[in-house]
Amino acid sequence: MAQGKITSLDVARLAGVSQSAVSRVFTPGASASPTTAAKVKKAALELGYRPNPIARAMITGKSRIIGLLVAYLDNQFYPVALERLSAALQERGYHILVFMAKNSTDGVEEIVQELLDYQVDGIVAASVAVNGDLAERCADAGIPVVLFNRGQDGSGLSTVTSANFDGGRKVADFLVAGGHKRVAHIAGWSGSSTGRDRQRGLIEGLASHGSEPTHLIDGMYNRDTAAEAARQLMTLPEPPDAIFVGNDHMAFAVMDAIRSDLGLSIPGDVSIVGYDDVPLASWGAYDLTTVRQPVNRMVDATIETLLGEIDSVDRPGQKTEIEGPLIVRGSARKPTGWTR
Repeated sequence: MAQGKITSLDVARLAGVSQSAVSRVFTPGASASPTTAAKVKKAALELGYRPNPIARAMITGKSRIIGLLVAYLDNQFYPVALERLSAALQERGYHILVFMAKNSTDGVEEIVQELLDYQVDGIVAASVAVNGDLAERCADAGIPVVLFNRGQDGSGLSTVTSANFDGGRKVADFLVAGGHKRVAHIAGWSGSSTGRDRQRGLIEGLASHGSEPTHLIDGMYNRDTAAEAARQLMTLPEPPDAIFVGNDHMAFAVMDAIRSDLGLSIPGDVSIVGYDDVPLASWGAYDLTTVRQPVNRMVDATIETLLGEIDSVDRPGQKTEIEGPLIVRGSARKPTGWTR
């Protein structure tokens, strides 16, 4: 056959099947018999044919592409979540288009418009705020948006998070049971629902034991900010005997500053508790006690929610919170008789 653009019709002729059969073989989720699939794939390989996803999208109205909008990947939780989201969506016949955005209204608005231009089937916004105007624009385009690891009251969007408030309470109960009297909190960014909910859980948890945090500092989910906060706290006349840090990413910086800059012992001088349970938390250098974000269940819930909204565009937004356990390691003093 003369060299040129190979079409599905060419494959159909060589395989001795209909053009629609070729389309079904290369359409995720479509039905084709094993015999037909084998014939079509053999012919496609021989001709060097590759299906054109753009053309298919124009015909079906579905691109089989999910847009993932993230603000930053410094926090080790997000590369893990991104990998698992990608793998799980690929198993469903989807692919991910990743866009990085500044966590600001202008930055997010620009990227969302680009995602709409790519005709994605849905959007997952990971710790990125999506304002009401953007949410309405996506709804008008028939493109569902699910917020991952971020809540946003009043947006009408579906959200999937860990049970952040309950996580904060678990930390409070654990630290009080361990005999800690001066608990400080280096919180996540106060502009994020996750940071606010974890802080609120700690405050209400301590209050239930007749206590309160000695200090509340906004760590901005930033390593340098958290490290400086730790240095200031631990050089006070009465430093805290425990610090709950809003995520593991900041907690590692806090531990480094306390040990390296101040020469203090963890947990001898101060207990440290984080939030996320990223892989690095279990390394011997940190051995961090932390609340685990159940990333696999969060990813599964996000995909089920998003695909459900793709299939039913009028489906109302839903709020999903998934509880995660407190993982006790060596960075915090354990209560007497504590068992895992």
